[in-house]
Amino acid sequence: MSRKLSVETMQASGHVPFYLVTLLGLITGIGPLSTDMYLPAFPLLDVDLGGGPGSAQFTLATWFIGLAIGQFSTGPLSDRFGRRGPLMTGLLIYTLASIGCAITTDYRLFCLFRFLAALGGSTCAVIPRAMIRDVATGKEGARIMTQLTLVFGVMPILAPSIGGLILAVATWREIFWLAVIYGLAGIAAVWFGLPETLPLARRIALPPSAILSRYLHIVREPHFLRNAFIASASSFVMFAYLGGAPVVFEHLLGFSPSEFALFFGVNAATFILCTQISGRLTHRFSIETLLRFGIAWCAFAGALNVALTVTHVATVQTPLLVVLLIVFMSGSLGFIGANATVLAFHHHGAHAGSASALLGTMQFSLGAVSGVIMGFMPTESLIPTAAVMSLGALMMLVAENPLYKRQTIDV
Repeated sequence: MSRKLSVETMQASGHVPFYLVTLLGLITGIGPLSTDMYLPAFPLLDVDLGGGPGSAQFTLATWFIGLAIGQFSTGPLSDRFGRRGPLMTGLLIYTLASIGCAITTDYRLFCLFRFLAALGGSTCAVIPRAMIRDVATGKEGARIMTQLTLVFGVMPILAPSIGGLILAVATWREIFWLAVIYGLAGIAAVWFGLPETLPLARRIALPPSAILSRYLHIVREPHFLRNAFIASASSFVMFAYLGGAPVVFEHLLGFSPSEFALFFGVNAATFILCTQISGRLTHRFSIETLLRFGIAWCAFAGALNVALTVTHVATVQTPLLVVLLIVFMSGSLGFIGANATVLAFHHHGAHAGSASALLGTMQFSLGAVSGVIMGFMPTESLIPTAAVMSLGALMMLVAENPLYKRQTIDV
């Protein structure tokens, strides 16, 4: 069966083959994997690249800047030139820049290569979601989006453990050689297995002024803005967890590296389970209902976490309770990200690439803010991590204002 016929069949039936969902999921994982896999190597980077103490934090900042710029520009490009071409180009840039990160000995060049890798890797966050919107909407789109969100959510949780395992047997440079291998595998997957989902008749060529106008139009649409903010706030919660976990579990609770990795695995398994449950429940409940449930769960879990830490019920002497509180809150995110994403895209099928790019920029920007806040928090208490995670839950609760009559989407 030709790629064209396969896409036409998918668009007619709304059903996307499992192999295609798998490919898009693996490609989507490049961004979060590259964001967090090298975090355990920060002390080594400070020394080896000559940037001095704390300099590795700036390399992460350049990565986020590249992601924000790249996603902002990738959407219109994919709406103009199709999905496969820009995705292949982005993967190639990501792979070459990752080679630069692996071999350079200069701190400034490393920052430059991280920025370029982010520009290329940003296509992996934007285009897979746009491709899903090209061929599936409604409940089927929500089901597939849960699987992409699953990868997006699990990778940041598992990536530090992967980086730590590599450092146990090799140097930090091997972390970036693994990124190179992942990039090459992504190029092969797109070339041999990924069809073009945006036909020529649906492509739109816009000048820069029109592109900016399109973004303004999307962000002014209340349904998109509300749901995109909710999806971004869920990323805020996840990044707060990632920023606080090393302090809470290694510094305060005294977890060994193996115990820390085990906790990450349990948390990832909980997120996976909840994401899959949400996907299956789309055939029984509306997407709005599942999203409201996830937000209410997250808000309750966050309030409980703060209350128990502030009252010193959850302390370093009760590590199991601390673990359960984190896992309980993380599980709620499985009902939020994918459903909010589908709802955000509902009115923007004609320019799904731009909508996906704007959503990605919002997610990484708010996630970066979460990481910065955690960087300024004291490291001698469990309260900061609980408080910042709960702040993300509060933002979602405010966005899902019960006084506002949410528009019901017929899916």
